[in-house]
Amino acid sequence: MTATHALVDIGNVLLGFDFEPALKTLVPNQATNEAKARVDRLLTRKDDFETGRLAEDEFISWASDQLEFTGRADEFRSAWNSIFLPIDEMWKAIKELKNDGLTLILFSNTNSIHAASFRRRYEIFDHFDHAVFSHEVGSMKPDEHIYRHAIAEFGLDPATTLYLDDLSENIATGERLGFRCHRYNFEDHPAFLAWLEDNR
Repeated sequence: MTATHALVDIGNVLLGFDFEPALKTLVPNQATNEAKARVDRLLTRKDDFETGRLAEDEFISWASDQLEFTGRADEFRSAWNSIFLPIDEMWKAIKELKNDGLTLILFSNTNSIHAASFRRRYEIFDHFDHAVFSHEVGSMKPDEHIYRHAIAEFGLDPATTLYLDDLSENIATGERLGFRCHRYNFEDHPAFLAWLEDNR
């Protein structure tokens, strides 16, 4: 059965990421072990931000307190957005899927700061037709609600929808709902290409 749609995760699929180096630059005396501890404390509320339970301004204020960062909100946003690096091999594959006529849908646990930034900054996002973001839906993968939202919103047939994600728990939900799933590992891109050859 020919695939018609693809749900595509962002983190470690389209963009690699690492929070610690960027956010440590906001911490006074960043060379100390305390800097890492402060970044770790900040990330304890990332899920609240990524499900929309915590508003953007509220998160920035709280996060700045955790880091002891006293600069401007736009400086925090700049550091928060500088955690990403493109995964070039996957970008090439996404363009090929678009050329094949698939409807491409971003499907990501993310937040309002990142969502606004990476869609401006990286041209790969121009190839996507739609997006399902956790902070807008109020639910995060692997919870079924966000998957069912995508199905209802775009009339998806899971049997003809590819689903790419890097986390096994997210893939498990996708498989349970009948999607054609691949757990992506950017260190083994050929495994993805072999899977794609059998599923496109």
